[in-house]
Amino acid sequence: MQILDRRLNPGGKNLENRQRFMRRAKALVRQAVQSASRDRDVSDILQGGEISIPAGGVNEPRFHHGPGGVLDHVLPGNREFVEGDVIPRQEGGSGRSRDGGKGDGEDAFRFVLSREEFLNLFLEDLELPDLAKRRLAEVEHEGRRRAGYAVSGSPVNIALARTMERAMARRIALRRPSAQMIRLLEAEIADCEDEARHAALRARIEAAKAKMRSIPYIDPVDIRYRRFENEPRPVAKAVMFCLMDVSGSMSEHMKDLAKRFYMLLYTFLTRRYRHVEIVFIRHTDRAEEVDEETFFHSPATGGTTVSSALEAMRRIVAERYRPDDWNIYAAQASDGDNSYSDGDTTARLLKSAILPICQYFAYLEVGAASEHANGPSSTSSLWTVYERLRAEGLPLSMRKANTRSEIFTVFRELFQRRQGKERVVG
Repeated sequence: MQILDRRLNPGGKNLENRQRFMRRAKALVRQAVQSASRDRDVSDILQGGEISIPAGGVNEPRFHHGPGGVLDHVLPGNREFVEGDVIPRQEGGSGRSRDGGKGDGEDAFRFVLSREEFLNLFLEDLELPDLAKRRLAEVEHEGRRRAGYAVSGSPVNIALARTMERAMARRIALRRPSAQMIRLLEAEIADCEDEARHAALRARIEAAKAKMRSIPYIDPVDIRYRRFENEPRPVAKAVMFCLMDVSGSMSEHMKDLAKRFYMLLYTFLTRRYRHVEIVFIRHTDRAEEVDEETFFHSPATGGTTVSSALEAMRRIVAERYRPDDWNIYAAQASDGDNSYSDGDTTARLLKSAILPICQYFAYLEVGAASEHANGPSSTSSLWTVYERLRAEGLPLSMRKANTRSEIFTVFRELFQRRQGKERVVG
């Protein structure tokens, strides 16, 4: 007997063997995704694409019969070994290349990830740190959930399988004759020549038909309806403030790095959390709350006053986001330039008004491509202020990035899952 599966692959889903492969090689695939993301544009990372993993990572475990016993081999052209010698194992194992035994090499297994698969793997181990459900009084209905069966309900909710099961159980319990049994009796009558036997069989058929009429195939008592009920779920309310410096000291390269960082943050928040509001604030010597389109695409220039963005954030929190009810986060991107007279005001606002109400505050300092994020470089005025606050034990996370390839690494470091207390870098 041969069984052929002619079912079409459902749209938007992977074949079973692909899903099994993704589960088995998940660590290698995730590592390949992180490696590939370093050299990609933000627009490219949102489209998935081709990645490669070592060929050894796709081998499946299998059982096979061992050779057993002692085997003799004939090795043509052998001038090195004689009978009884033990042949040493080659170094490098299966990873050696086949070019005469020189050098190590390993083929790569390449395959294509969809957009959803790529993003899920890239964002899998990231989260907002310390997301606390500070207020659970406000709830919402996350749709309906199954809650068993009921004896009454709407016809569209009839549970056919459960109804047929109960109907069959009732028919079996009442010994309702089947149509097949009646056909067998009628066939026996056709072959019967004894009048007495013929009459007895006819009587049995009539009695069976009468019993069938008295015991319906499906009775109203058998019908069951699927029961649903609304499931209330508490809402952990959170808001993320995106603070970006767009002053004249920010070159196009620096603005590009900051926008890439915020695009990753925006993608991460909108995909991982349903109830995180995002507030976009950009500033020069004055700050303004803007929409997403203006934040990412509208040009601006001017001097630099960092405290204006912090003051705007403080004002918006006071007006719309009560700290007792909301988890408040902030992510700031700047080149580190700030007016000399604004340093003390910035430190005071952070220390007294911003950090006490924030669950997490992340600062990204962007620099010129010629500089190295971890190499020797001049310390900016803003970095000096923030470093002093960190020394006082205030919860600030700080990173530097000078090239596009560093943005992905820095982003993961700032939003790594179960992120502990970190040391200042730079």
